[in-house]
Amino acid sequence: MTNQNYNATLLVSQSANKAFRCINEVTEWWTENLEGSTEYLNDVFTIRFGDDDFVTFRLIDVVPDSRMEWLVTDCYLPWFNDKTEWTNTKMSFEISAEDDKTKIIFTHIGLVPEVECYDNCVKGWDQYIKGSLYKLITEGKGDPQKKRS
Repeated sequence: MTNQNYNATLLVSQSANKAFRCINEVTEWWTENLEGSTEYLNDVFTIRFGDDDFVTFRLIDVVPDSRMEWLVTDCYLPWFNDKTEWTNTKMSFEISAEDDKTKIIFTHIGLVPEVECYDNCVKGWDQYIKGSLYKLITEGKGDPQKKRS
């Protein structure tokens, strides 16, 4: 059976250490609306897109310069029928050397075509991973969702 989880691959001319540090800087590429810590094993953080919605993550695997995995422990996404659709899904970042470049493979484990948010979430991840995170790693400045007032 084919792996249908959403994934995106980046190839950058930066070190694995630089890529790893940028991934940890979630407020610099995904959203400035973050509470908690995004750096060490078992750290917990929550992101918000609006007033009522949230996603809470726990870092369940952290190997500096190599890989990181976040588990969604709770969420409320009011625009979907299943408002907790992301709960128990995982975001995985695999970092490796490829020739003289660094390869980053991002996978949202559990984000498959059968779930309601798939099409919209793919567009969002494309924007934030392929766009904003890539720019942060390669240019030093991402394009995260701005802090709510």
